[in-house]
Amino acid sequence: MSYDYNGPKIVVDPPGPKAKAWIERDNTVLSTSLSRTADLVALRGHGPYVEDVDGNVFMDFGSGIAVSVMGHTQEHVVKAVQEQAAELIHANSCDYLTLPQIEYAERFLKLTPGDFPKRAFFSNSGAECIEAGIKVAKYNTKKSGAIAFLGAFHGRFMGSLALTTNSPVSRRHYISSMMPGVAFSPYAYCYRCPFKQQYPGCNMECLEFLEENVLNRVIPPEDCAFMILEPLQGAGGFIIPPKEFLQGVQKICRDNGILFMVDEVQTAFGKTGYFLASEYFGLEPDILCVSKAIAAGLPMGITVTRAELMEWDQNTHENTLGGNPVVVAGALAVLDLYEKEGFTEKAAKVGEWLQAGVRELEEKYELIGDVRALGTMVGIELVESRETKEPATAKRNRLVELTFKKGLLILGAGKSSVRLAPVHTMTEDEVKLGIKILDEALAEITK
Repeated sequence: MSYDYNGPKIVVDPPGPKAKAWIERDNTVLSTSLSRTADLVALRGHGPYVEDVDGNVFMDFGSGIAVSVMGHTQEHVVKAVQEQAAELIHANSCDYLTLPQIEYAERFLKLTPGDFPKRAFFSNSGAECIEAGIKVAKYNTKKSGAIAFLGAFHGRFMGSLALTTNSPVSRRHYISSMMPGVAFSPYAYCYRCPFKQQYPGCNMECLEFLEENVLNRVIPPEDCAFMILEPLQGAGGFIIPPKEFLQGVQKICRDNGILFMVDEVQTAFGKTGYFLASEYFGLEPDILCVSKAIAAGLPMGITVTRAELMEWDQNTHENTLGGNPVVVAGALAVLDLYEKEGFTEKAAKVGEWLQAGVRELEEKYELIGDVRALGTMVGIELVESRETKEPATAKRNRLVELTFKKGLLILGAGKSSVRLAPVHTMTEDEVKLGIKILDEALAEITK
């Protein structure tokens, strides 16, 4: 199929008549728990563009929550999926071996940090690969406790949900049913430091609290199987901590015999300027979880551990659809793009253009209280006042709505932030056009 997308194009005020009809049908059959950031009824897409059922074309600065960063319907990925689907669609990975799964594990393990033997487990989503990590940690340590960080999002299963605190809504009514034994410690959210400190210049009170209070008073090391964190909190608002915070957590784990689990579900595949964010922060996880962009939008997750941790008894953990041949063929094609086509380097350039544009908006609008940026992952936090830092939640929601109406897709995060994670092959002109739409929307909100 040929595509002729040269930029956003609004032919009818979205949602248009066809979209409204589909939205009405959706409202009668699908779960009302789905948040629906905007009334986008997607029909097709290519590169950094998504077209709706009314013919409106949107520039995608969210990439489906940092999933389609190699571009929608990327040609190499599509070809690989089509070829594999014609050969073999399914042979369950519990009972049989498939070639794509073995090849992917061999290639991916070489790209992960840590000079030690590793093993992998395939699943179908980020939450599933977190669940596998939980089981690995508890099976090997025979400990029941875990420590996570406030503001994190790790999934919505009863195990991963127990580690998730970005919003009370997803936890409501499940407290007694979630995985027990989880304690929480503050994340290094420097813009809103819970200890009222300023970085740099603080004493890393967040690390002191973890050691002196959580480990000494809540879950002692001898009862703690693992600590888990996102190197950059995604759903919390693209919160980027100091390197010494993450390295400090890693050291605390090493010193206390606690497994260190890193959730790179959202941060992997070049978004931080590195293939994995762990490389930038100098981390070597015992357990690494990756999903989202791994297969260009096909459902897949991978959990990587030190080899000895995954040398467990047969039937301890299995997955019928994990490592599906068609899905992994797409994932192998994505690896080709990053290994052979230099997509990480391309992402770094897009990140430079994006950050430059957003910094100009920060200077222009008092509404922007904080900009957090690493590679193509850019968080913009809106506040009613830079002095009080009162979250401007309603204005954030209005910004998401206005940009949608103007042909740009962005995502809300945290109380009053938006997160940008555009496609890694965008041109400088395309990035500037997206910034222009943001500028127009901010001007309309603040006039």
